[in-house]
Amino acid sequence: MNISDVIRKDLLRISDTVHGGQAWKLAGVEDFSHNLNPLGPPKCIPEIIQNAVSGVDHYPDDNSTELKGVLADHFNVRPENTIVGAGSSDLIRMFPNTFLGKGDKAIVMRPSFAEYAHQCRIAGSSVREMLLYESHDLRIDTDELLANLNDVKAVYICNPNNPTGRIEPKEKILDIVEQCADRNILVFLDETLLELVPSHRKVSCAAEVNRYDNLLVIGSLTKSFAIPGIRIGFGFASEGIINAMDKVRMTWNVGHIEQQVASSLIKDHMGHVTKAAEMMSSEAKQMHRELNDIGFKIGMTDSFFFFNSLNDIGMSVPEFKSKMLLEKIMIRDCGSFGSEFKSYVRFCVKDRERNEMFMEAVKKVINGVK
Repeated sequence: MNISDVIRKDLLRISDTVHGGQAWKLAGVEDFSHNLNPLGPPKCIPEIIQNAVSGVDHYPDDNSTELKGVLADHFNVRPENTIVGAGSSDLIRMFPNTFLGKGDKAIVMRPSFAEYAHQCRIAGSSVREMLLYESHDLRIDTDELLANLNDVKAVYICNPNNPTGRIEPKEKILDIVEQCADRNILVFLDETLLELVPSHRKVSCAAEVNRYDNLLVIGSLTKSFAIPGIRIGFGFASEGIINAMDKVRMTWNVGHIEQQVASSLIKDHMGHVTKAAEMMSSEAKQMHRELNDIGFKIGMTDSFFFFNSLNDIGMSVPEFKSKMLLEKIMIRDCGSFGSEFKSYVRFCVKDRERNEMFMEAVKKVINGVK
Protein backbone atom coordinates (compact mmCIF):
# COMPACT_ATOMS: atom_id res chain seq x y z
CA MET A 1 0.00 0.00 0.00
CA ASN A 2 1.18 3.51 -0.81
CA ILE A 3 0.39 5.52 2.34
CA SER A 4 0.36 8.79 0.38
CA ASP A 5 -2.72 7.46 -1.47
CA VAL A 6 -4.77 6.99 1.71
CA ILE A 7 -3.54 9.68 4.12
CA ARG A 8 -5.55 12.91 4.36
CA LYS A 9 -4.19 15.07 1.56
CA ASP A 10 -3.96 18.19 3.74
CA LEU A 11 -1.55 16.35 6.07
CA LEU A 12 0.94 15.87 3.24
CA ARG A 13 1.58 19.63 3.25
CA ILE A 14 2.31 19.83 6.99
CA SER A 15 5.96 19.83 8.07
CA ASP A 16 7.28 18.57 11.38
CA THR A 17 7.89 21.11 14.14
CA VAL A 18 11.33 21.91 15.56
CA HIS A 19 12.01 22.22 19.29
CA GLY A 20 14.95 22.87 21.59
CA GLY A 21 16.02 20.80 24.60
CA GLN A 22 18.00 18.19 22.67
CA ALA A 23 21.33 18.33 24.51
CA TRP A 24 20.47 15.27 26.63
CA LYS A 25 21.47 13.25 23.57
CA LEU A 26 25.03 14.63 23.75
CA ALA A 27 27.35 13.67 26.59
CA GLY A 28 28.76 16.53 28.63
CA VAL A 29 26.85 19.33 26.84
CA GLU A 30 25.07 21.96 28.95
CA ASP A 31 21.67 22.74 27.42
CA PHE A 32 20.88 26.46 27.17
CA SER A 33 18.36 25.81 24.38
CA HIS A 34 15.47 24.96 26.72
CA ASN A 35 13.57 27.03 29.30
CA LEU A 36 13.48 24.71 32.33
CA ASN A 37 13.87 25.57 36.00
CA PRO A 38 17.70 25.55 36.40
CA LEU A 39 17.39 24.15 39.93
CA GLY A 40 16.12 20.93 38.39
CA PRO A 41 13.27 18.89 39.87
CA PRO A 42 12.75 19.06 43.64
CA LYS A 43 14.82 16.46 45.43
CA CYS A 44 11.63 14.89 46.76
CA ILE A 45 10.41 13.80 43.30
CA PRO A 46 11.57 10.16 43.66
CA GLU A 47 9.77 9.89 46.99
CA ILE A 48 6.57 11.43 45.60
CA ILE A 49 6.62 9.03 42.66
CA GLN A 50 7.30 6.05 44.90
CA ASN A 51 4.37 6.96 47.14
CA ALA A 52 2.10 7.14 44.07
CA VAL A 53 3.10 3.73 42.69
CA SER A 54 0.64 1.92 44.97
CA GLY A 55 -2.23 3.26 42.88
CA VAL A 56 -1.12 1.98 39.48
CA ASP A 57 -3.08 -1.29 39.83
CA HIS A 58 -6.29 0.49 38.81
CA TYR A 59 -7.31 2.96 36.13
CA PRO A 60 -6.56 6.61 36.92
CA ASP A 61 -9.38 8.96 37.84
CA ASP A 62 -10.53 10.05 34.40
CA ASN A 63 -11.83 13.32 35.85
CA SER A 64 -8.58 14.10 37.76
CA THR A 65 -10.84 15.20 40.63
CA GLU A 66 -8.22 15.69 43.33
CA LEU A 67 -5.79 17.47 41.00
CA LYS A 68 -8.51 19.78 39.69
CA GLY A 69 -9.33 20.78 43.25
CA VAL A 70 -5.68 21.55 44.00
CA LEU A 71 -5.33 23.57 40.80
CA ALA A 72 -8.57 25.45 41.46
CA ASP A 73 -7.39 26.46 44.94
CA HIS A 74 -3.98 27.58 43.70
CA PHE A 75 -5.20 29.60 40.72
CA ASN A 76 -8.40 30.95 42.32
CA VAL A 77 -10.83 29.28 39.93
CA ARG A 78 -13.48 26.59 40.34
CA PRO A 79 -12.85 22.90 39.60
CA GLU A 80 -15.56 23.12 36.93
CA ASN A 81 -13.40 25.69 35.14
CA THR A 82 -10.42 23.31 35.03
CA ILE A 83 -9.17 20.69 32.58
CA VAL A 84 -6.07 18.51 32.87
CA GLY A 85 -3.85 17.21 30.10
CA ALA A 86 -0.75 15.14 29.44
CA GLY A 87 1.41 18.24 29.33
CA SER A 88 0.38 21.56 27.83
CA SER A 89 0.90 19.99 24.40
CA ASP A 90 -2.17 17.81 25.05
CA LEU A 91 -4.29 20.94 25.55
CA ILE A 92 -2.71 22.63 22.52
CA ARG A 93 -3.94 19.65 20.52
CA MET A 94 -7.38 19.47 22.17
CA PHE A 95 -8.30 23.10 21.54
CA PRO A 96 -8.31 23.18 17.70
CA ASN A 97 -9.78 19.69 17.56
CA THR A 98 -12.68 21.06 19.59
CA PHE A 99 -13.23 24.46 17.99
CA LEU A 100 -11.38 24.75 14.67
CA GLY A 101 -12.30 22.80 11.56
CA LYS A 102 -12.02 23.09 7.82
CA GLY A 103 -12.66 26.67 6.71
CA ASP A 104 -11.92 28.17 10.12
CA LYS A 105 -9.01 30.58 10.65
CA ALA A 106 -6.77 31.21 13.65
CA ILE A 107 -4.27 34.01 14.24
CA VAL A 108 -0.89 32.88 15.53
CA MET A 109 1.99 35.22 16.30
CA ARG A 110 5.36 34.64 14.64
CA PRO A 111 7.76 33.88 16.14
CA SER A 112 5.91 31.87 18.75
CA PHE A 113 5.59 28.27 19.87
CA ALA A 114 5.37 26.16 16.72
CA GLU A 115 2.80 23.69 18.03
CA TYR A 116 -0.07 26.21 17.88
CA ALA A 117 -0.02 26.52 14.10
CA HIS A 118 0.94 22.87 13.67
CA GLN A 119 -2.06 21.55 15.62
CA CYS A 120 -4.44 24.00 13.92
CA ARG A 121 -3.36 22.67 10.54
CA ILE A 122 -3.67 19.05 11.67
CA ALA A 123 -7.24 19.84 12.77
CA GLY A 124 -7.91 21.13 9.25
CA SER A 125 -8.07 24.86 9.92
CA SER A 126 -5.92 27.55 8.35
CA VAL A 127 -3.48 29.85 10.12
CA ARG A 128 -3.05 33.59 9.65
CA GLU A 129 0.40 34.49 10.93
CA MET A 130 0.96 37.89 12.50
CA LEU A 131 4.61 38.89 12.42
CA LEU A 132 6.19 40.39 15.53
CA TYR A 133 8.58 43.16 14.46
CA GLU A 134 11.88 44.18 15.98
CA SER A 135 10.79 47.79 15.41
CA HIS A 136 7.91 47.10 17.82
CA ASP A 137 10.22 45.33 20.29
CA LEU A 138 8.78 41.98 19.17
CA ARG A 139 5.54 42.75 21.01
CA ILE A 140 1.95 42.37 19.86
CA ASP A 141 0.69 45.39 17.95
CA THR A 142 -2.89 45.52 19.24
CA ASP A 143 -4.09 47.80 16.45
CA GLU A 144 -2.70 45.49 13.79
CA LEU A 145 -4.22 42.48 15.51
CA LEU A 146 -7.67 44.05 15.74
CA ALA A 147 -7.47 45.03 12.08
CA ASN A 148 -6.92 41.38 11.12
CA LEU A 149 -9.76 39.74 13.03
CA ASN A 150 -12.11 39.44 10.08
CA ASP A 151 -13.29 35.82 9.60
CA VAL A 152 -11.09 34.65 12.49
CA LYS A 153 -12.35 32.13 15.03
CA ALA A 154 -9.43 32.06 17.50
CA VAL A 155 -6.35 34.06 18.50
CA TYR A 156 -3.28 32.43 20.06
CA ILE A 157 -1.10 34.36 22.54
CA CYS A 158 1.92 33.05 24.44
CA ASN A 159 2.89 35.05 27.55
CA PRO A 160 5.87 35.12 28.06
CA ASN A 161 6.21 34.56 24.36
CA ASN A 162 8.42 31.69 23.32
CA PRO A 163 11.02 32.32 21.85
CA THR A 164 11.16 36.12 22.30
CA GLY A 165 10.86 36.22 26.10
CA ARG A 166 8.55 39.25 25.95
CA ILE A 167 5.79 39.57 28.54
CA GLU A 168 2.64 41.46 27.65
CA PRO A 169 0.90 43.29 30.57
CA LYS A 170 -2.32 41.83 31.89
CA GLU A 171 -4.31 44.93 30.90
CA LYS A 172 -3.22 44.57 27.27
CA ILE A 173 -4.12 40.88 27.18
CA LEU A 174 -7.56 41.47 28.69
CA ASP A 175 -8.23 44.32 26.26
CA ILE A 176 -7.58 41.87 23.41
CA VAL A 177 -9.82 39.27 25.11
CA GLU A 178 -12.65 41.81 25.41
CA GLN A 179 -12.28 42.95 21.80
CA CYS A 180 -12.36 39.32 20.68
CA ALA A 181 -15.39 38.57 22.86
CA ASP A 182 -17.30 41.34 21.08
CA ARG A 183 -16.57 39.50 17.81
CA ASN A 184 -17.27 35.97 19.13
CA ILE A 185 -13.59 35.05 18.84
CA LEU A 186 -11.84 32.64 21.20
CA VAL A 187 -8.51 33.51 22.84
CA PHE A 188 -6.01 30.76 23.60
CA LEU A 189 -3.55 32.12 26.18
CA ASP A 190 -0.46 30.06 26.99
CA GLU A 191 1.07 30.95 30.38
CA THR A 192 3.24 27.84 30.58
CA LEU A 193 6.41 29.85 31.26
CA LEU A 194 4.90 32.53 33.47
CA GLU A 195 5.37 31.03 36.94
CA LEU A 196 9.16 31.25 36.54
CA VAL A 197 8.80 35.05 36.49
CA PRO A 198 8.66 36.83 39.90
CA SER A 199 5.78 39.09 38.82
CA HIS A 200 3.64 36.22 37.52
CA ARG A 201 0.69 36.84 39.86
CA LYS A 202 0.29 40.39 38.53
CA VAL A 203 0.37 39.16 34.93
CA SER A 204 -1.59 35.91 34.98
CA CYS A 205 -5.09 35.92 33.53
CA ALA A 206 -6.00 32.46 34.88
CA ALA A 207 -8.56 33.73 37.39
CA GLU A 208 -10.15 35.94 34.71
CA VAL A 209 -11.85 32.96 33.05
CA ASN A 210 -14.67 33.58 35.52
CA ARG A 211 -15.29 36.88 33.69
CA TYR A 212 -14.63 35.98 30.05
CA ASP A 213 -16.34 33.03 28.43
CA ASN A 214 -14.10 33.22 25.33
CA LEU A 215 -10.78 32.75 27.18
CA LEU A 216 -8.73 29.58 27.71
CA VAL A 217 -5.56 29.89 29.82
CA ILE A 218 -3.15 26.95 29.88
CA GLY A 219 -0.20 26.11 32.11
CA SER A 220 2.13 23.24 32.87
CA LEU A 221 4.52 21.88 35.48
CA THR A 222 7.10 21.00 32.81
CA LYS A 223 9.11 24.22 32.94
CA SER A 224 8.44 25.36 36.49
CA PHE A 225 9.54 22.08 38.09
CA ALA A 226 11.92 20.92 35.32
CA ILE A 227 10.05 17.65 34.78
CA PRO A 228 9.48 17.39 31.00
CA GLY A 229 9.53 13.60 31.32
CA ILE A 230 6.37 13.70 33.48
CA ARG A 231 3.53 15.05 31.36
CA ILE A 232 1.27 17.36 33.40
CA GLY A 233 -0.62 20.28 31.86
CA PHE A 234 -3.78 22.13 32.80
CA GLY A 235 -6.19 24.71 31.49
CA PHE A 236 -8.78 27.14 32.84
CA ALA A 237 -11.84 28.38 30.98
CA SER A 238 -15.60 28.82 31.18
CA GLU A 239 -17.63 25.67 31.81
CA GLY A 240 -18.80 25.81 28.21
CA ILE A 241 -15.23 25.63 26.85
CA ILE A 242 -14.20 22.97 29.39
CA ASN A 243 -17.20 20.75 28.64
CA ALA A 244 -16.61 21.05 24.89
CA MET A 245 -12.91 20.17 25.19
CA ASP A 246 -13.78 17.19 27.39
CA LYS A 247 -15.59 15.71 24.38
CA VAL A 248 -12.30 15.36 22.48
CA ARG A 249 -10.03 14.67 25.46
CA MET A 250 -8.61 11.16 25.38
CA THR A 251 -10.01 8.97 28.15
CA TRP A 252 -7.50 8.44 31.02
CA ASN A 253 -5.18 11.00 29.40
CA VAL A 254 -3.35 11.71 32.68
CA GLY A 255 -2.05 8.74 34.64
CA HIS A 256 -2.42 8.13 38.37
CA ILE A 257 1.25 8.86 39.09
CA GLU A 258 1.14 12.14 37.18
CA GLN A 259 -2.00 13.25 39.05
CA GLN A 260 -0.43 12.47 42.41
CA VAL A 261 2.89 14.12 41.54
CA ALA A 262 1.14 17.28 40.32
CA SER A 263 -1.09 17.52 43.39
CA SER A 264 1.87 17.15 45.74
CA LEU A 265 4.09 19.65 43.92
CA ILE A 266 1.41 22.35 43.76
CA LYS A 267 0.27 21.90 47.36
CA ASP A 268 3.65 21.64 49.04
CA HIS A 269 6.55 22.68 46.81
CA MET A 270 5.78 25.92 44.98
CA GLY A 271 8.60 27.54 46.97
CA HIS A 272 10.97 25.64 44.69
CA VAL A 273 9.58 27.58 41.72
CA THR A 274 9.65 30.92 43.54
CA LYS A 275 13.30 30.41 44.49
CA ALA A 276 14.25 29.73 40.88
CA ALA A 277 12.25 32.70 39.57
CA GLU A 278 13.97 35.12 41.93
CA MET A 279 17.41 33.73 41.14
CA MET A 280 16.92 33.90 37.38
CA SER A 281 15.57 37.44 37.54
CA SER A 282 18.79 38.55 39.23
CA GLU A 283 20.98 36.42 36.98
CA ALA A 284 19.31 37.74 33.81
CA LYS A 285 20.32 41.29 34.69
CA GLN A 286 23.91 40.27 35.43
CA MET A 287 24.10 38.08 32.33
CA HIS A 288 22.84 40.93 30.17
CA ARG A 289 25.42 43.33 31.58
CA GLU A 290 28.38 40.96 31.33
CA LEU A 291 27.59 39.71 27.82
CA ASN A 292 27.36 43.27 26.53
CA ASP A 293 30.66 44.06 28.25
CA ILE A 294 32.45 41.31 26.32
CA GLY A 295 31.03 42.51 23.00
CA PHE A 296 28.00 40.24 22.65
CA LYS A 297 25.37 42.93 22.24
CA ILE A 298 21.98 41.73 23.48
CA GLY A 299 18.83 43.42 24.67
CA MET A 300 17.33 42.78 28.08
CA THR A 301 14.65 40.11 28.48
CA ASP A 302 11.36 40.39 30.35
CA SER A 303 11.70 36.79 31.50
CA PHE A 304 14.44 34.20 31.91
CA PHE A 305 15.60 33.56 28.36
CA PHE A 306 17.13 35.77 25.69
CA PHE A 307 16.25 36.08 22.00
CA ASN A 308 18.79 38.02 20.01
CA SER A 309 20.25 38.50 16.54
CA LEU A 310 23.90 37.69 15.85
CA ASN A 311 24.22 40.36 13.16
CA ASP A 312 26.40 42.55 15.39
CA ILE A 313 29.06 39.86 15.77
CA GLY A 314 29.17 39.03 12.06
CA MET A 315 28.64 35.30 12.52
CA SER A 316 25.93 33.02 11.15
CA VAL A 317 23.79 31.09 13.58
CA PRO A 318 24.93 27.64 12.37
CA GLU A 319 28.57 28.72 12.79
CA PHE A 320 27.93 30.17 16.25
CA LYS A 321 25.96 27.11 17.35
CA SER A 322 28.68 24.77 16.09
CA LYS A 323 31.44 26.68 17.87
CA MET A 324 29.42 26.85 21.09
CA LEU A 325 28.95 23.08 20.93
CA LEU A 326 32.72 22.70 20.81
CA GLU A 327 32.66 24.56 24.14
CA LYS A 328 30.03 22.06 25.39
CA ILE A 329 27.16 24.59 25.25
CA MET A 330 23.95 24.15 23.21
CA ILE A 331 21.88 27.17 22.13
CA ARG A 332 18.67 27.31 20.09
CA ASP A 333 18.90 28.14 16.40
CA CYS A 334 15.73 30.18 15.72
CA GLY A 335 15.79 29.91 11.94
CA SER A 336 12.89 27.46 12.16
CA PHE A 337 10.62 30.40 13.07
CA GLY A 338 11.01 31.82 9.57
CA SER A 339 13.58 33.51 7.33
CA GLU A 340 13.13 36.79 9.21
CA PHE A 341 14.72 35.13 12.26
CA LYS A 342 17.54 33.16 10.66
CA SER A 343 20.08 35.39 12.45
CA TYR A 344 18.46 34.87 15.89
CA VAL A 345 19.36 32.56 18.75
CA ARG A 346 17.62 31.80 22.03
CA PHE A 347 19.39 30.89 25.23
CA CYS A 348 18.17 30.57 28.79
CA VAL A 349 19.32 31.84 32.18
CA LYS A 350 20.63 29.34 34.73
CA ASP A 351 22.56 29.60 37.98
CA ARG A 352 25.72 31.67 38.46
CA GLU A 353 28.19 28.84 37.84
CA ARG A 354 26.66 27.68 34.59
CA ASN A 355 25.98 31.22 33.38
CA GLU A 356 29.69 31.96 33.84
CA MET A 357 30.47 28.87 31.75
CA PHE A 358 28.15 30.19 29.05
CA MET A 359 29.68 33.66 29.03
CA GLU A 360 33.22 32.28 28.94
CA ALA A 361 32.25 30.14 25.94
CA VAL A 362 30.73 33.16 24.17
CA LYS A 363 33.87 35.17 24.85
CA LYS A 364 36.04 32.49 23.27
CA VAL A 365 33.77 32.08 20.26
CA ILE A 366 33.37 35.74 19.35
CA ASN A 367 37.08 36.45 19.92
CA GLY A 368 38.18 33.47 17.87
CA VAL A 369 39.95 31.76 20.78
CA LYS A 370 40.68 28.09 20.08
